[in-house]
Amino acid sequence: MGQLSISRAISSKAAADPHRPAITCGERTITRRDLDLRTNRLARAFADLGVTAGSYVTIGLPNSIAFYEAAIAAWKLGAVPQPISHRLPDRERQAIVDLAQPALVVGADPAKHPGFTVIPVGWEPESKYADTELPDAVSPTWKAPTSGGSTGRPKLIVSGDPGVVNEGQTAQGIKVNGSVCVPGPLYHNAPFGFSTQALFHGNHISILEKFDAESTLAEIQRHRADWLLLVPTMMLRIWRLPDDVRNRYDLSSLETVWHMAAPCPPWLKQAWIEWLGGERIWELYAGTEAQAITIIRGDEWLTHRGSVGRCLVGEMKVLDPETFVEVPIGNEGEVFMRSLSANPTYRYVGADARLSPDGWESLGDMGHFDGEGYLYLGDRRSDMILSGGANIYPAEVEAAIDEHPAVRSCAVVGIPDDDLGNRIHAIVQAVCPVTDNELRTFLAERLVRYKIPRTFEYTSEAVRDDAGKVRRSALRAERS
Repeated sequence: MGQLSISRAISSKAAADPHRPAITCGERTITRRDLDLRTNRLARAFADLGVTAGSYVTIGLPNSIAFYEAAIAAWKLGAVPQPISHRLPDRERQAIVDLAQPALVVGADPAKHPGFTVIPVGWEPESKYADTELPDAVSPTWKAPTSGGSTGRPKLIVSGDPGVVNEGQTAQGIKVNGSVCVPGPLYHNAPFGFSTQALFHGNHISILEKFDAESTLAEIQRHRADWLLLVPTMMLRIWRLPDDVRNRYDLSSLETVWHMAAPCPPWLKQAWIEWLGGERIWELYAGTEAQAITIIRGDEWLTHRGSVGRCLVGEMKVLDPETFVEVPIGNEGEVFMRSLSANPTYRYVGADARLSPDGWESLGDMGHFDGEGYLYLGDRRSDMILSGGANIYPAEVEAAIDEHPAVRSCAVVGIPDDDLGNRIHAIVQAVCPVTDNELRTFLAERLVRYKIPRTFEYTSEAVRDDAGKVRRSALRAERS
């Protein structure tokens, strides 16, 4: 076992088993050989468009095989994939393009980004480009996802790791030559990062064009997936399926189910543990920056209910956010972390890290440690709502609202109020009619009175995206 470039990892898997499925999206499947040949042609076309080693390739495609092909073509040239949402408004996409200065933008209208080389969705290279193997190349960094767009100040989080693969050395339960199902949007770091790592190790990747609860279960059964990545929003939608639908599918192939990226309501996690077994359910807490990581397995969680685990990579501590003094065990503060790696795990473009005086970094999360070193998260420091002198964390209120069977998803924000400072307001996507009074009665059994929203609004539109993310600042601004 040795170390290969991503390019050679793709081609070596193709040579070993050319007809094995590499990626399935919907009804289309591409084999390892065809993926290798198509991306050789695409890489040559990208090179003619100006992509060079170390340059960024901004990829704004919907979930598709083409998304992976664009990323692989970039790696084969030693360039860096820079995934973004295909749903971004032109102005927000332009802000990212201005920041990244990519050699190529994939998946946008060329007229929207003058001065940059842009190819639209569905673009194909001309037949003149050869599909033979290219000279080997290693990207100086293997990915550069974006973050912070919800604040209007996007930043790039450039990985500290180069574009290489250690053969046979997988992580987080991913097998060699296994079957992985990733139903989330590829522009988010976890779906992109985990699914491509699995691909490098020969896994068959099944993705959905757009998340659907029942379709996810069908894909697991269809491809005998042994590894699954979810976020709590997806878990909730799957759990809300009628019992006869949810239990219709054979999920016995699943060995590892990860959830991350957002707080998981304890009642929901308990339900999944009882359904699939605690030994299969895993949770990870980290940022795209990957300075430090906590992990907890479902059966371990049962004895540390609500925890995201102990820090297994890097180091974490909890500080007072104003004085930067470490708080006692059990007291809530701001979570700071640092990497123990010899090399930085990331670098920002367009932002600076929040640092303590001794150089530890914060992602803005609040939390506390118990006496055994288990971390319990609150909410983002910036999301905390001060109402009537009390600190209220939206995630706690949202978790309680989500328990109501009529609720599909929700978001809680603070609306400026002359009396309280901020009024707790809930935006609820309901699957059937529900009244304010019904929700208040339901929440009174779960929350102290001052945490119950003063006002509710109802919508048929999704409040969160398929990755479970919510743009609180935008929701707040629209209602202030």
